[in-house]
Amino acid sequence: MPGYKKYFVRTVNLYFPHDGAIIMHDVDGHYITLKPDVRFASSSSNPIDKRLDFSSYFLALVMTLSKRGESFDTIRKICLDITTDYVQPRSKWQAALKRLTPKLINTWIGRILINSFQKRVRTNTNPDGFIANIITDKKETYGLGYGIDILECGICKLFKKHNLEAYASILCEVDEITSGLAGLTLIRTGTIANGASKCDFRFAYKSTTH
Repeated sequence: MPGYKKYFVRTVNLYFPHDGAIIMHDVDGHYITLKPDVRFASSSSNPIDKRLDFSSYFLALVMTLSKRGESFDTIRKICLDITTDYVQPRSKWQAALKRLTPKLINTWIGRILINSFQKRVRTNTNPDGFIANIITDKKETYGLGYGIDILECGICKLFKKHNLEAYASILCEVDEITSGLAGLTLIRTGTIANGASKCDFRFAYKSTTH
């Protein structure tokens, strides 16, 4: 089972101290049935697709809890607790690295990495994956020189395929947390999960947020 499972186990046991093992057994069962849907992601040339394995485990938990009759609000709270715990840096070095990454954007190394990233995310050979566009115009990115438009969301496709698209928006909420860990504020007008035509990620340093 995946390395991130421990974060699910820890939170599920907190919410369901008597049924945690049973719930996780059901989650693992759903995850096994979902794996064929995201197997392509492990070898995809599009790096954003790598998120789909975690997302499928997340979906497996949603399936399990919804079948138990848990409310949307309860499922949302549990899932956000798990993902918030999962994205936290585990050391001072990891925390520093997260804050260093935005500072590299306008360096020659950053430009090389962004150009490479752009080439890999703007197409996808698998219809179930992501397609994105990188924005580098400083006027469009609050002076940062980096933004991203998700044009097709693999997570939304996965959730919709299993008639649970209403829950996909929970993962969108985690983007604000990960941006904050990088010393940035996320500025976004809409997400595909909430009915927009694209997810427009723009960022600003916290001290210069508009």
